[in-house]
Amino acid sequence: MRLLHVVPTYLPAVRYGGPIRSVHALCRELATAGHDTHVFTTSVDGPDDSDVPLGTPVDVEGVKVTYFPSRVLRRLYWSPPMRRALDASAGGFDAIHLHSVFLWPILAGARAARAHGVPYVISPRGMLVPELIRRKSRLVKEAWIRFVDRANLEHAGAVHATSTVEAQHIASFGWHLPRIEVVPHGVDDPPPPSQAALSPDIAAAIAGGPMVLAFGRLNWEKGLDRLIAGLAAAPGVRAVMAGPDAEGHAAYLAAEAEKLGVADRVTIVARHVSGADKEALFDAARLFAMTSLSENFGIAAFEAMRRGLPVLATPDVGMSEVVRDVPAGMVVEPTPAAIGAGLRTMFADPGLCRRQGEAGRQHVVDHYGWAAIARRMAELYRSIAESRRAEAAA
Repeated sequence: MRLLHVVPTYLPAVRYGGPIRSVHALCRELATAGHDTHVFTTSVDGPDDSDVPLGTPVDVEGVKVTYFPSRVLRRLYWSPPMRRALDASAGGFDAIHLHSVFLWPILAGARAARAHGVPYVISPRGMLVPELIRRKSRLVKEAWIRFVDRANLEHAGAVHATSTVEAQHIASFGWHLPRIEVVPHGVDDPPPPSQAALSPDIAAAIAGGPMVLAFGRLNWEKGLDRLIAGLAAAPGVRAVMAGPDAEGHAAYLAAEAEKLGVADRVTIVARHVSGADKEALFDAARLFAMTSLSENFGIAAFEAMRRGLPVLATPDVGMSEVVRDVPAGMVVEPTPAAIGAGLRTMFADPGLCRRQGEAGRQHVVDHYGWAAIARRMAELYRSIAESRRAEAAA
């Protein structure tokens, strides 16, 4: 099949977290499987732009990626050159996959697909959570949903969710939606061991011995203040929180730790961490924590499971159902007392951590390889394409 993915940002803009890598991994595996896979995206990378050619396809591990500039309205990723390219070429694809909501490229991609009669899939990527919409930019988001995204979703060939929890959130809006297909993210294998020297901040973070690790963007949605509050109820447990700082949230977390008297047990590494530094953090951890207010999937937690770490998760995290069923850790209520009790239980029993960590590792190996996930997505694309052809012939 000839496939087009439309996503607001793409590699090398890693500041935007796990979805950037997961979209590329999916596209990479689709290309490896023989599908002619294209990506339309912008060059936006925070306040700057990625150092990439514009308007011409670039080969990224077999994926044909075309970057377009966004000069104004960059928060929405508005790009007239992308719109012109979509209008000119959308009809040449068998299916189009739109990643995210609330952003201009998704609107442009959906309109171009409908204009050319090409079926499309939308992946909201965890953005359609009623509680998150109420907590931030509610009026703007509600207006955008009403006038833009609802129509885009209702006219899609399918809506893609990465977990049952996310599917339930999407269905709760009560719209006339097409089928909601649950296909999880895949998980990359860990890289081979590296002899590279560790950065000083990482070496210092792991010097204190076993800790609970939270890895990913530092922002309010991740509920890291929940974890800090839980530490107050888990004497002796140390936490490391590592990832890019979103909107100065690291300073807030440091202030919370100071206020609760646990600052000496909280280390915050407020930057993008990768390579040997990332692996050293996972190696040093006894437990991985994901206490997000909402998390459609939880890529970092699956990465931890792939490395044999048990996970402490709250029910708001999409992958918590996997942690509970395997079992690969503990699922606790999002209260300081419950999180603290979970931390105490896990840290008091290293044997339990090893058994649950190994169960999680084996489960990820068996069910979340990217090649298998790409096959499931290709089946979805083929299904909506066949449905569209049948409609046209009727």
